[in-house]
Amino acid sequence: MRELRIHGRGGQGSVTAAELIATAAFKSKVFSQAFPAFGVERRGAPVQAFVRFDDKKIRLRSQIYEPDYIIVQDSTLIKDVDVFAGLKEGGIAIINTEKDIPGIPEGIRLVKIDATKIALEILGLPIENTTLMGAFAAATGEIGMDAIKEALRERFPANLAEKNIKAAEAAYDKVKGGI
Repeated sequence: MRELRIHGRGGQGSVTAAELIATAAFKSKVFSQAFPAFGVERRGAPVQAFVRFDDKKIRLRSQIYEPDYIIVQDSTLIKDVDVFAGLKEGGIAIINTEKDIPGIPEGIRLVKIDATKIALEILGLPIENTTLMGAFAAATGEIGMDAIKEALRERFPANLAEKNIKAAEAAYDKVKGGI
């Protein structure tokens, strides 16, 4: 089983990203589950969402404490939250930033991408959850772009789906191109 933990702030679409990644994984013929960690969060407060992938049915229902992958939607969280807690050696951290990130644990592969810039250019809004889906697909190979496209087309109206697909593809291409 492979596990993903998404760190974001309330209102950034972390839960939606988790649901869409799980949907895309399912469309790729992999068992998956997505779920949020909710408390008394408000817009802007740190939130987490989780995704599991496996070739067989997933019966585990706990939070994810030792992920294989993390996505950090807002790099300012790093100073307030230990986003790397439990990240397995050899794991991948996908962080929405172009800045240097101090304190990356040894043995972690860091993928930095300015997903906000891509989202602003393509979507016209700083909502980078679907952009980071493309980066995740490229960095991990857990889901493919065809599955992402299908999941986005099911979730959003046609025009919005196509914009989100374009943003995900731009991030995918940047990560595959070795940013």
